[in-house]
Amino acid sequence: VNPDEVVAVGAGIQAGVLKGEVKDVLLLDVTPLSLGIETLGGVFTRIIDRNTTIPTRKSQVFSTAADNQTAVTIHVLQGERDMAGDNKTLGRFELFGIPPAPRGLPQVEVTFDIDANGIVHVSAKDLGTGREQSIRITAPSGLSEAEIKNLIKEAELHAEEDHRKKELVEARNQADTLIYTTEKTLADLGDKVDASTKSDIESHVAALKTAMEGTDMDAIKQKSDSSEALMKASHKLAEAMYSKAGAAGAAGAGAAGAEEKAKKPEEEVVEAEFEEVK
Repeated sequence: VNPDEVVAVGAGIQAGVLKGEVKDVLLLDVTPLSLGIETLGGVFTRIIDRNTTIPTRKSQVFSTAADNQTAVTIHVLQGERDMAGDNKTLGRFELFGIPPAPRGLPQVEVTFDIDANGIVHVSAKDLGTGREQSIRITAPSGLSEAEIKNLIKEAELHAEEDHRKKELVEARNQADTLIYTTEKTLADLGDKVDASTKSDIESHVAALKTAMEGTDMDAIKQKSDSSEALMKASHKLAEAMYSKAGAAGAAGAGAAGAEEKAKKPEEEVVEAEFEEVK
């Protein structure tokens, strides 16, 4: 877009409006910069993108990052960089009273609501308990047009670098989730897992943990085979658990069925009803 042409067209439209030659022109305000919150690993997660027409309202659901976490901090930011530390802080608030639960289970809905005057309302609601906290930001930008343009230009200049940082954090987060899930499953199964399978899984977990400690994205990618092997090993756990449970259930049902048949040969069979859980 040629800036001079844009100015000329705008001036022409405004002149037409003043003369009464142009009618039904609606001028819409937009958000000058993206709005969002800081998430695991220092990533800036956008909720409302730059140039979104206001008023507007958008929500996104997040969860806890640790077991038995009873509170979350909502760090509200504005900017175009991928990492939270490179953007402008607009405010912070905390949501307390989340019931203790395994990480990833609680659901916290974060909502950004911008009214026609540009005032931003940010709320966080625990969908399980209904508890809610919010913050009101009356001057979301506080920046001049020149400062906004400079921030956008900086984001463009650092786009490649920021993308690499974000990729590294996301890779670590995914690896951490995989390790957490696998170790929890291993602990739940206990001695139901044979020593060989358990040793194989633990070695993959150790390799993935070592890769996570590095800052070289290429090094983490080289360990992707370890992650894939870990997933396959996790599947072995599930197979072992269900095969043993199925065998035990079949044997028990067979024995009980034989006994009942011997005692009550003419007993009527009653079909059970099952409800699918989605």
